Amino acid sequence: MIDPRGKVAVAGLGYRQYKRGSAPLPERGVLVQTIVDACEDAGFDPALIDGFVSYGDDKNEPVRLMPDLGTKELNWSAQVWGGGGGGVAGAFGLASAAILTGQARAVVVFRALVEGSSGRLSAAVMAHHLNDHMVSAGLVAPAQICAMRAQRLFEYHGVPQSVCEELIRANYFHGSRNPEAIAYGKPFDIAQARTSRWIAEPFRLFDCSRENDGAGALLLVSSELAKDLRKPPVKLLSVAQGTQKGWGDLLENDDADLYPTAGFGAIRERLYGQAGLTPQDIDVVQLYENFSAQGVASLIDHGFCTYENVAEVIRFDNLVAPGGKLPVNTSGGNFAQGFVHGIGCAVEAVRVLRGESANPVPDARTCLLAGGPGAPTISSAIFGTGDF
Repeated sequence: MIDPRGKVAVAGLGYRQYKRGSAPLPERGVLVQTIVDACEDAGFDPALIDGFVSYGDDKNEPVRLMPDLGTKELNWSAQVWGGGGGGVAGAFGLASAAILTGQARAVVVFRALVEGSSGRLSAAVMAHHLNDHMVSAGLVAPAQICAMRAQRLFEYHGVPQSVCEELIRANYFHGSRNPEAIAYGKPFDIAQARTSRWIAEPFRLFDCSRENDGAGALLLVSSELAKDLRKPPVKLLSVAQGTQKGWGDLLENDDADLYPTAGFGAIRERLYGQAGLTPQDIDVVQLYENFSAQGVASLIDHGFCTYENVAEVIRFDNLVAPGGKLPVNTSGGNFAQGFVHGIGCAVEAVRVLRGESANPVPDARTCLLAGGPGAPTISSAIFGTGDF
């Protein structure tokens, strides 16, 4: 078996975000600009990219990107199954597999979403998560499914609902300090969240991720090649994707112990074992939060807390940079930075380790990227700097 730890690195980043419906170009145009941004960030010729990986039913087939990028040769193209955000971290596993096996030299992981071109994000998610059985029972949106799981988390496992507010506050604190974020410069009062309109009880508006137009791109190469490029490399230490028996939307997680979770228990040991790390070794977390309770469940699944001590760990002062012991979503996350199907979380994972985050985490060497919680197939990754 190939040991992937530290052998592949992110060398370049690109991220463009716009208010929904206001992108200046069609989706492919925004994406091409973003990929070029990532290459400029790395000091790398876009024409030398020979691999592309995406997730979440992205519509931008790599062969259609080639003319605009001047691609000389396409050697690898792949996409993680599923319409949700469960594959955002798994995409880095596909990219690293291509590089480690010599099938590609430079691979871009990307996600683009311009709703005027590809339609509302909810349609892509619903096509996979909401089968006929659910729709016939009146479940027509992911928020409704996740709301029921959240109630189980609160009522059966005793997780206080107040921890969701702590997570929301931390996101908006970071977002208010991030010039790229939709929450930048805006004061946030938790009373706004408590009185905002209902989406699906127990979720109000501020418990839910946003939707934005935009695109993100991360250029991956071997760690050896990355040393010769413009920016300090951020290495991929581990990545795990998958699920376990009893999980998935066809069963709707009939297993009582799995139902309220985010699903990451199936991959946790592989994730940490591959990196040779434990939850205590993680300096910062970029958490894909589709809904507040699922973000809490994700932190529990990844071993940062338990049902019993969740309120001791998920509290505002512990989650914010620079002083918190577990800074989460230093860009503002899907709640307060903006939501281009979670690719912004991946970009921020690299930025914070480079020291380029709007909310720096001093001396951070490791960052965990958690994919979409509750998706049929889930994934997470750990990035790091220095020698591993």
